[in-house]
Amino acid sequence: MNQYDIAQRARVGVLETNKVLRNTYGLLAMTLLFSAFTAGVSMVMGMPYPGPIITLVGYFGLLFLTNKFSNSAWGIVWVFALTGFMGMTLGPILNFYVTQIANGGQLVMTALGGTGAIFLGLSGYALVTRKDFSFMGGMLMVGILVAFLAGLVSLFVPAMPGLHVAVSAMFVLLMSGMILWQTSEIIHGGETNYVLATVSLYVSIFNLFTSLLQLLGIFSSDD
Repeated sequence: MNQYDIAQRARVGVLETNKVLRNTYGLLAMTLLFSAFTAGVSMVMGMPYPGPIITLVGYFGLLFLTNKFSNSAWGIVWVFALTGFMGMTLGPILNFYVTQIANGGQLVMTALGGTGAIFLGLSGYALVTRKDFSFMGGMLMVGILVAFLAGLVSLFVPAMPGLHVAVSAMFVLLMSGMILWQTSEIIHGGETNYVLATVSLYVSIFNLFTSLLQLLGIFSSDD
C-alpha cells in the first residue's frame, strides 16, 4: 500500500467520523427537546410517577428495541420512543421538586445548568484533545452495575439516606466518565452507529441530571 492509499483511507476515516459526530449530536439535540416536551406534558397533566418497576421495564424494553433496530430507520423511531418515555417519567419528579420544595425551581435550573456545563466541558475536552478513553469502558460498565444494584437497595431500604447520597454521587461520576468514553469512541472509530451513540449520550445526560438534582435536593433539605 503506497502513501497515497494510506492518506486516502485516513481522509475517508476522518469524514466518516465527522459524519457520525454530526448525526449523533443532531439526533441527540432532537431527542433532548422531545424528552423535554414529554416531560412538560407529563407535568401539565399531573401524571403520577409510574414507579420503579414500570420505569425499568419500559426503559429496558425500549432500549432492547432500539439496539435491535439500530441499523434501520426503525432505530430512530425507537430512540424517540425511549427518550419520550424517559421524559414522561421525569415529569412527575420535576413536579415534586417544583411544588413540594420551597426552592425546587431553583434546584431544577441549577441541576440543568450543571448538567449542560459538564456535558459541554467533557465533550469539548474529548473533541479538542482527541485523547483515547477506551480504557475506561470496562471500569465504567462494572461501576454502573454496582451503582445500579446499590440504587435498587436504596429504593427498598429508605432508612439508609447515606446510601442514597453515595449512589447519586457515584452516578454523577460514572455518567461524566460515560460522556468522555462515548465521545472518544466516536472520535476514534469505536462507535460508528449514531443511533447507539445517541442513546448512550442521552442516558448519560438523563442520569447525570437526575443524580445532580437528587444531590441538590438532599443537601438543601433541612431534615
